[in-house]
Amino acid sequence: MPDRGNSWYEEAVIYCVDVEKFADGNGDGIGDFIGLTEKVTYLSELGITCIWLLPFYRSPDRDNGYDVSDFYSINPKVGSLDDFLAFLHNAGEHGIRVIIDLVVNHTSDQHPWFQAARRDDKTRYRDYYVWSGDPPPVAAGAKPIFPGEVDSLWTYDEVARAYYFHNFYEFQPELNAANPQVREEILRIVDYWIAFGVSGFRLDAAPLIIADKGLEHANPRDPHGILRQIGAYVQDRRPGGVLLGEVNLPPQASDSFFGEGEQLQLLLNFMLACYLFAGFAREEAAPINQGLSLLPEPPPGCDWVNFLRNLDELDFSRVPSDLKQSVFEAFASKEEMQVFGRGIRRRVAPMLNGEQRRIELALSIIFSLKGPPLIVYGDEIGIGEDLSQTGRNSVRVPMQWSGGKNGGFSTANSGKLCQPVLTDGPFCYRKVNVADQQNDPNSLLNRVRRFITLRRNQPIFAKGRSVRLGATDPAVLVHGFEDAGDLLLLVHNLAGRTSRVEINFGGMQPRHFRDLIGYFEFDIAKNPRLELEPYAYRWLISEGNGS
Repeated sequence: MPDRGNSWYEEAVIYCVDVEKFADGNGDGIGDFIGLTEKVTYLSELGITCIWLLPFYRSPDRDNGYDVSDFYSINPKVGSLDDFLAFLHNAGEHGIRVIIDLVVNHTSDQHPWFQAARRDDKTRYRDYYVWSGDPPPVAAGAKPIFPGEVDSLWTYDEVARAYYFHNFYEFQPELNAANPQVREEILRIVDYWIAFGVSGFRLDAAPLIIADKGLEHANPRDPHGILRQIGAYVQDRRPGGVLLGEVNLPPQASDSFFGEGEQLQLLLNFMLACYLFAGFAREEAAPINQGLSLLPEPPPGCDWVNFLRNLDELDFSRVPSDLKQSVFEAFASKEEMQVFGRGIRRRVAPMLNGEQRRIELALSIIFSLKGPPLIVYGDEIGIGEDLSQTGRNSVRVPMQWSGGKNGGFSTANSGKLCQPVLTDGPFCYRKVNVADQQNDPNSLLNRVRRFITLRRNQPIFAKGRSVRLGATDPAVLVHGFEDAGDLLLLVHNLAGRTSRVEINFGGMQPRHFRDLIGYFEFDIAKNPRLELEPYAYRWLISEGNGS
């Protein structure tokens, strides 16, 4: 069970970093831990309390490092173990915790386990994976994660003279989690990184770890047992440690991954991201309210992590088709903006046409909801995308630190960069970068910093009871937090028009609000209508006068 007195993660502000794309500290054109360490002060000043690192393990790098060939070593291109430890120490000195990706539903086909398994069917490593002597029948409804790029869930290996199972690419053979020896290997990996001081793990593809792998013997009798086992081990080794789950399932199915808090403490809120963009597309609050209403209440010590985008595609495969259609028409009308027939491969800022007020509105919602907010590197300055890149790489553009060479990402010649920086258009590094925005009090960066400061300084976000409220204008999203007579009112106008709206407070009777962001007061007795400019948002506090 999680340590209820040490649930730091419920109040966390999480920042997702792809080390390779963030900052190059040694001038070779690739982001690394030296560069990341140099930027910890920036993240601390932004208000970040937790950094989530995408895979940095040794890997052939055929799938952004998710094809791991050694769980115990750092990919040399991003640095050494000493570089990682220096970063971890520096983050700790700034009060920032670090969680790392735990990718244990598959390995690279170059991993020594798989190489041993394919060469000797008597080795213990053979049963680390899922094999079949003949092409097995495909289970009903089973399909590859990357349709159009992967044709089958089974691939024939000439050396093993057998078929092996994989949910992802053919170079990512699936681990057999039913095997107790595989479970022990997973715990050893957890133990290794916890010993260095990481505060937890983001569990990649959690449903696939426990899923039926195509053969009966590969499906554990107690599917969630492995999650309880990992959860218990993390709590034993690091009380208050966290498991953040990638569980991209409908909310009702996702809920079981919390258990009673002894499995995953945090789940990424994939569904809500889709409903948020539907609200932005239609300029209506109803889709967002619908998305919020779908979420089951997490057990004590657990929560949903809210985000606008992660570094995969924005996946609409589990939402109603009309909702998907409205979002695609508004934000991904061209085929190059779409991927796998289900997702959008774009960044937040260009999806919202670079309109700062609208981007602020979207981020304000994320930072004002119940549950830890998560932002992806660069979204705090409104970074763009590179649709000339393949697949998911379109959103993994190098971070833009300044208007200087390579956007301040690297001193290397441009031809040596791990991925080209954005040099053209409204989101190029000369127009969108940290240095310029740091000096502008009205910049997106400084607005995001203000959101984070307000959230961290308002105990009502953590202690308060979340309340759903109504508004007379369908374009206005209203929610709040109530605690001992205090009411924090969060109001967002999703429309590109002015709104004069009345709030339905239910049984509460607040009289006077003051704005936490601007110099504004809302006296209901004098004027019950709240005027909101296009895409305006208000964080209003009414202290001690609710009922």
